[in-house]
Amino acid sequence: MTDLSEEAFNLRLGYVKPETLEIARTELRETDEVKAEAIKKLRELLKATPELNYKDDDAFLTIFLRACHFYPESALEKMKTTANFRKEYASLVHGLEVAQVKEKFVKGSVINVLKNCDQKGRRVLIVNCGKLWDPSEINSDEMFRMLYMVHIAAQLEEETQIRGVVCIMDFDGLAMKQVKALSPSFSKRLLTFIQEAMPLRMKEVHFVKQPFIFNMVWSLFKPFVKDKLNKRMHFHGSDMKSLHKFLDPAFLPANYKGTLPAIDYGGVEWFPTLEKQSAYVSEWSELGPAQW
Repeated sequence: MTDLSEEAFNLRLGYVKPETLEIARTELRETDEVKAEAIKKLRELLKATPELNYKDDDAFLTIFLRACHFYPESALEKMKTTANFRKEYASLVHGLEVAQVKEKFVKGSVINVLKNCDQKGRRVLIVNCGKLWDPSEINSDEMFRMLYMVHIAAQLEEETQIRGVVCIMDFDGLAMKQVKALSPSFSKRLLTFIQEAMPLRMKEVHFVKQPFIFNMVWSLFKPFVKDKLNKRMHFHGSDMKSLHKFLDPAFLPANYKGTLPAIDYGGVEWFPTLEKQSAYVSEWSELGPAQW
């Protein structure tokens, strides 16, 4: 069984397991030679792109390179689309500080992360879009900012850079008030972010417990879903056996018919992990476009 003390409410910083490096080699073309060459090339490309403002240390450039299989041109493109997104939604992400989301993050459990990784060593993010989310308490902009901040912190884990992330969208108890909050503009922003402005590998997105009313939500999301992401989206409804084909029940809580105890933690337990990365989040909040 996985070592929870490492994964629960804690970012795994400063190490990569040998088997993870093997995944990096086979899936991402990552070898010492390829990595050194790609970092050098991306640094040159970045220098020659004055409209972008990013750090250019090895660790930072590696985040984008791992998301793009160590092709420097693709990584630069991802840096550009990320900067464009940040500029377009500057009111939400420019100057974003951990302290700004504390109250809502701690109060709700709209955004949660399983305290253990899945059977493939991937972080599992849970977005509760149903009854656990009261849009009058936490509006969709605030929900997005929380998601955004979690992804910035997740980038610090090299295990996550390599293995990628899994997302469970839980629509249990979805009602009209949540449907209204999941507006076309929110849908477009969320999907643009996932597909163009997130330097992490989104491996799977699982929709669970979605009632019939979910069709209204999906009709808003669908136009913005590109082919690559579409292939990674799976709809399970209340059929947890269907979910278990992807996520081993030994690594899932009882909420999803797994063998682990039901989720009894949320934002309040995870927030100190984010808080420790306040400086990194603040630094990130100024990056992207050279001109805001």
